[in-house]
Amino acid sequence: MSVLIVGSTALDSIKTPNAENPRLLGGSASHAAVAASFFSPVKLIGVVGEDFPKKYLQLYQRHKIDLEGLQILPGKTFHWSGEYEANMNNRRTLATELGVFETFTPTLPKAHQDTPFVLLANIAPALQHHVLDQMRRPKFVVADTMDLWLNIALPDLLKLLPRLDGFVLNDSEAQQLTREDNVFAALEKIHKLGPKYVIIKKGSHGSILSGPKGFFICPAYPLHTVEDPTGAGDSFVGGMMGYLATAKGSIDDNIRRAMVYGSVTASFCCEGFGLTRTTKIKRADIDRRVKELEKLTKF
Repeated sequence: MSVLIVGSTALDSIKTPNAENPRLLGGSASHAAVAASFFSPVKLIGVVGEDFPKKYLQLYQRHKIDLEGLQILPGKTFHWSGEYEANMNNRRTLATELGVFETFTPTLPKAHQDTPFVLLANIAPALQHHVLDQMRRPKFVVADTMDLWLNIALPDLLKLLPRLDGFVLNDSEAQQLTREDNVFAALEKIHKLGPKYVIIKKGSHGSILSGPKGFFICPAYPLHTVEDPTGAGDSFVGGMMGYLATAKGSIDDNIRRAMVYGSVTASFCCEGFGLTRTTKIKRADIDRRVKELEKLTKF
């Protein structure tokens, strides 16, 4: 089965204490789509401008990502510039130029409307609604979000949650949404808003799932060095959805292992700027790290 991924397709200029790289391929949909492509066919929905480098289109194609739903419009591609502090956890935005993304309306080709697995990557909740309105009975729908939408589009987000099977957010966003400092209390409150599965990301400390079969604590793969964490969260959920789309059995049977595969895929993302490291690995590299992580967590 394939995964439909909708989100931002961007050019990222990233600065860390050690290096600086301009106009890298980025955006929530790009990171998620590449991560998912190691496991299943991917259909990408997004928008770029005429300035979008052809080498990035070719990179998508090398990962066999279906680009029928990628709009190329007159104007400039969404550009984000950010700088990380030494600990790589704190970053500040230097510039945001929306370009053609400012008026983006996701339009699904007819062939995409029956896609069974849907990942609504980090975009405005109103656009996530618009995508679901075009779908025909998807099997499993997951949405990601960020603090911006909690601040400026909370009513839209609250209307979206009952339409989701799964909801992904980080620990600070969970606290902001529920006013709960305790992550398990926050998970309980989010379930009451609609989603059957809730995943709270905790960065280098992994993630926590709450679902019908209880809680699961998913570890992060331990890294000695982090070059750039941009897109790691998107890579995590993209890898998870890609694995789920091709795994045999129910979502309940597979979601824990899918999270581990997503976690490991995200670890590669952190080892290079943008998608430079993730696009150089193979599925065997992911499988190898999953086995290592299993040894580290068994007792």
